[in-house]
Amino acid sequence: MNNATHIPPHAPRRRRPWLIALPLAVVVLAAIAWSGFWFYAAAQADAAIAGWRAREAEAGRIQNCANQSIGGFPFRIEAHCASPTVEFRTMQPPFTLAAKDALIAAQIYSPTLLIGEFAGPLTLAESGRVPILSADWRLAQVSVRGTPQAPERVSVAIDQPQMSRLSGSTMVPLARATHAELHGRMAGGSASQDPVIEAVLRLVQASAPGLHPATARPTDGEIDAVLTGLKDFAPKPWPARLREIAAAGGGIEIKRARLQQDDILVVGAGTLGLTPTGYFEGQLDITVAGLDRLITLLGIDQAVQQYLSQHGSSVDKLASGLDRILPGLGGAVRSNSGGLATIGIAMLGEPREIEGRKGISLPLRFKDGTVFLGPIAVAQSVPIF
Repeated sequence: MNNATHIPPHAPRRRRPWLIALPLAVVVLAAIAWSGFWFYAAAQADAAIAGWRAREAEAGRIQNCANQSIGGFPFRIEAHCASPTVEFRTMQPPFTLAAKDALIAAQIYSPTLLIGEFAGPLTLAESGRVPILSADWRLAQVSVRGTPQAPERVSVAIDQPQMSRLSGSTMVPLARATHAELHGRMAGGSASQDPVIEAVLRLVQASAPGLHPATARPTDGEIDAVLTGLKDFAPKPWPARLREIAAAGGGIEIKRARLQQDDILVVGAGTLGLTPTGYFEGQLDITVAGLDRLITLLGIDQAVQQYLSQHGSSVDKLASGLDRILPGLGGAVRSNSGGLATIGIAMLGEPREIEGRKGISLPLRFKDGTVFLGPIAVAQSVPIF
């Protein structure tokens, strides 16, 4: 008789528990590792935010939050700041900027790229007093790439910004736009030695009726400029920074500027430096289409007529010359001082095409606090430091 154990042909195989436990263990370990990585990245982002605050504090701009928290797990790092404020202690008297809410976020795989959203209104007030300026918007976003020691670029984008100022005891509208953007980047040098900064400002349907009649109508604008003359990018008050630029012979190279309001179009480029007393000095070569309307808006027709008169080109002389070209044209000019001013400036400039339109090219010069359009003094500037 055979005593060997008999195994039924269809007996079930014994299960291996580790085949079930292994995937679960991998998932648990991955989750623990990811959590550790998130908390590490969150600490790095928190340190970066603290670094930016410390950097600003060195320049006299003290940033505070009524309450701050870190969140965003598992794929983002978010720093929420309730009632953020910035106190400008270098100003006399000190002023404070205050907003309603701020959210700063960074992707976990790129903690040095900070993206912020701010909720308005934003107010500017002398510390401890009622606000003198107020700004609000539909959406305001800021992005900063780099570290506090080596910033690379900053971008600000605002939808439907509007600004008001205090008049008496009430806030009255000052300026508004459909959209505004400001982009800045390091274009050369380094943050610690001879930085070169390029900035681009874009405005869509911007207007400021309270500033000047020329800014009352909606205007589209874009300015691309390069700032040189900085020794470093260390935090310091703006007046000190501007004096540094003037002492180094630096300034602003405007690579391209374009402004359009209704049928007025202005494009230009040039370079502006700073004098030791804080005035702009230099020249922009501009081309204008719709010169007659621009002269009227700027209110410089009287200055043009006075210049022409002083240089032997009186109203009667110009009008008589025009009558010889086309009878009756001189009489029309006599009754239209703006038309005379336009013709006078056109005679001093050069005809040039601008975006398919006929325009006049003239230099816009800044000298010793006076602004000249061609050879004609049209305005007085103020020192910026």
